[in-house]
Amino acid sequence: MVAARREIERKYEAGAPGLPDLTGTGPVATVADRGVVVLDAVYYDTADLRLSAAGLTLRRRTGGSDAGWHLKLPAGPGARDEIQAPLGDTVPVELAALVRCRVRDQAVQPLVRLRTERAVRHLLAADGTLLAEASVDTVRAERLTGGAAGEARTARWTEIEVELADGADPAVLDQVEHRLEAAGVRPAAAASKLERALAETFPPEARPRRAAPAPPVTAGDHVLAHLRAQRDTLLALDPAVRRDLPDAVHRMRVATRRLRSVLRSYAKILDRAVTRPVGVELKWLAGELGRGRDAEVLTERLTAALAGLPEDLVTGPVTERLRTWSAERASGARRDLLATLDSTRYLRLLDALDAVVDRPPLRRAAAGRPARVLARVVRKEWTKLSAALGDALALPPGPGRDVALHEARKQAKRARYAAEAAAPGLAEAAGVAAAAKTLQTPLGDHQDGVMTRQALRELAAAAEQAGESTFTYGLLYGREERRAAEVETRLPTVWKDLAKRTALPG
Repeated sequence: MVAARREIERKYEAGAPGLPDLTGTGPVATVADRGVVVLDAVYYDTADLRLSAAGLTLRRRTGGSDAGWHLKLPAGPGARDEIQAPLGDTVPVELAALVRCRVRDQAVQPLVRLRTERAVRHLLAADGTLLAEASVDTVRAERLTGGAAGEARTARWTEIEVELADGADPAVLDQVEHRLEAAGVRPAAAASKLERALAETFPPEARPRRAAPAPPVTAGDHVLAHLRAQRDTLLALDPAVRRDLPDAVHRMRVATRRLRSVLRSYAKILDRAVTRPVGVELKWLAGELGRGRDAEVLTERLTAALAGLPEDLVTGPVTERLRTWSAERASGARRDLLATLDSTRYLRLLDALDAVVDRPPLRRAAAGRPARVLARVVRKEWTKLSAALGDALALPPGPGRDVALHEARKQAKRARYAAEAAAPGLAEAAGVAAAAKTLQTPLGDHQDGVMTRQALRELAAAAEQAGESTFTYGLLYGREERRAAEVETRLPTVWKDLAKRTALPG
């Protein structure tokens, strides 16, 4: 069984001033001495330090109140999510799954051992509520992997750590920091004990590289910067999807679609002979991510529609049938998605994506000026959107128009994603991206309505087979038809306005 908590802390160099008295700092009324605890932690990583390079830490720790396995995942500036599992001799399967997208086929092994003597102080409010824990940590680090003769294998230092208590106001950390700075205490150069241990016991060439890439100059630079950001987003969201965090599946699906769309749109910059197979696999992954998301969207739409009906128009066990229908799809989609993320096919996709980003198959146009090369792509995708929408609206209402409007919606996304990739190097692209996003809203509502009507047909068929009334399903179906017709009526005006206000590069 694993547990998760949000860790918000700050670290400081424990020089000559040491830890000053923090009584009276902001809401801190008293400081309680909690004695000294001894912590012994072994940190695990791959031989090439993949976890450390991504800002993740995996450790097995004894001592203190939370002995066990800990995995720390970045969760914003100064914050990490700490996932805890019971103590054991091997990495727990739950934690191994959360780092699989990073380590892939590589084994994790003991990397560094940190033994810490921690002098603990509790910062308490007037009513005794714990606000934060301040500690002075005396650390001895030992490198556990081999190194060249003469290399330092151990290091010692002392640091101050201030960790916010669960539920406490983060402003407490700012107030404590001001007090520490006034006493001459300075922030630590390393963000974590492991980072400092690596810096002091590993040679520079063996440490993880986190240097920011050079600012983009060429058209190819801008496209690669966008691809790199989306690749990193996808990897960061993998453990969030596994943890079933809110909106994680949707955000990972969007990152996957952005990657595929940019590879497709910028074929003049990146060789499609190389990127096309990656695009095929990204389409597969987006489909796997979409199954659960689509079911979630349909459930929300149907639930809201049902809640808006007067009670006398709800005949039969409609609510119960909808709940069962939704649970079955959610359970199956969740199970299938986790199997996808554990599959060899998914890991090979990540390898292929890394290859494109890190060793890009650039074509001649990649060296061109952004204002010329990127503008051409954005203009092309916008023109395709105009044609797709015009073709759809020229069709009579019905299934054919529904399909065509869905294709126009997909083209709106392609135009938007191409413009987003170009925006840092092409001022006009931001407006194109915003216009395409605006158009996505009614087109998305229309497609959701198409899918909702299909779901209502399935629910009504099951209800009829069970001898239940199908009146309510028919009523909801009719409302969805009317809603779709209203969207189709508005679309020409929406498009005309957007096209008029969108300044395209010439």
